Amino acid sequence: MTNARTVLVTGGNRGIGRSIAEEFVKLGHRVAVTVRSGSGPDGTLSVVADVTDAASLDRAFAEIEEKLGPVEVLVANAGITRDMLLMRMTDEDFEQVLDTNLTGAFRVVKRATKGMMKAKFGRVILISSVVGLLGSAGQVNYSAAKAGMVGMARSLTRELGSRGITANVVAPGFIDTDMTAALPAEQQDEYKRKIPAGRFASPDEVAKVITWLASEDAAYISGAVIPVDGGLGMGH
Repeated sequence: MTNARTVLVTGGNRGIGRSIAEEFVKLGHRVAVTVRSGSGPDGTLSVVADVTDAASLDRAFAEIEEKLGPVEVLVANAGITRDMLLMRMTDEDFEQVLDTNLTGAFRVVKRATKGMMKAKFGRVILISSVVGLLGSAGQVNYSAAKAGMVGMARSLTRELGSRGITANVVAPGFIDTDMTAALPAEQQDEYKRKIPAGRFASPDEVAKVITWLASEDAAYISGAVIPVDGGLGMGH
């Protein structure tokens, strides 16, 4: 990429978020990550923030702007799961997942786009999931939150598209992370049988799609849902 940008990755201290932050650093960008605890990868600015806490986000944005400049590329990745069947799911289980995964994305988007509008440049990338459109038993809360990101990105595109700002959704499938590695071998095999590619993705296969979406090359792509799922969620 020709231009070094200020990038914010929420939840950038582990899993896919960490890989995304590492990939942006590798390309020479100024990268901040929000963490609730721990720290982001080498070469990033770690700011302590919780996407459910507006005051902590205000402090995080102030620190990022002071040290790296206004956020030009936002990757809304922070998320939690509270998986269980609908009959057992409490209101709180549903509300907490929505508050972190969907309302949390809204809170960071609202803060980041102010600077993007002034600069007449911006990339909003929402990290959804294959289950946002495919559905998943035991994930009514998570699937609903991840599906909500599609409506958010498309509405943002209609509001902000004329100002050089794009908003897209990346929907990963199964990724090789600590979480999938902990699954029993039979369960891993069963998942792989459902994936036309026959394997899980490496985290950097997801990260590279995201850095491309943030680049000048993707300036005319907005409101899209880009699957990185080996064909698992085809047809949506």
